[in-house]
Formats: sequence, structure tokens, C-alpha cells
Amino acid sequence: MPRAFRYQRLLDEGRYASITEMPKGENINRGYLGRLLQLTTLAPDLVEDILNGRQGPSVTLPRLFGQFPERWREQNAKLQTLRSDP
Repeated sequence: MPRAFRYQRLLDEGRYASITEMPKGENINRGYLGRLLQLTTLAPDLVEDILNGRQGPSVTLPRLFGQFPERWREQNAKLQTLRSDP
């Protein structure tokens, strides 16, 4: 997750003009970069839980890369569903 915020910061600072330009400069797959950047839209409390290891073992990166709601309240509900899945 820290990598996602690093790439977002590079865009915000203007180091790269777009996410189309960034993959070549950072030697990363364009699709993977797009999915990583989606993580920067997670609710702050979810990011904190993930960074502190409190998200639970069933909350994995591939599951977060799936269809995840944009609204923070809906993200929290989705995370609760993921946590209850085996």
C-alpha cells in the first residue's frame, strides 16, 4: 500500500504527466499501476487498519483490487464482508 501512495505522490508532484507515462519510467505494468492507484481512494480508517495489520487474514490485495465501492461507508461494509469470509 505505501507504494500506491508513492506513485500517487509522483503524479501529484508532476513528476509524470499521466499514469500512461509513469509505467515506463517506474518499470511497472500499466494495469497493475492503475489497480495500485485505486488503493489510494480507500477510507483513511481502512488504510490505517491495513498498514497496522488489523485488516484480518481474509482481506488480501487481490480482493481489494476487485470491485470496491467508492464511498467510504460502503467500503467499510464491504471490508466487514471480506473479514467474515473464510
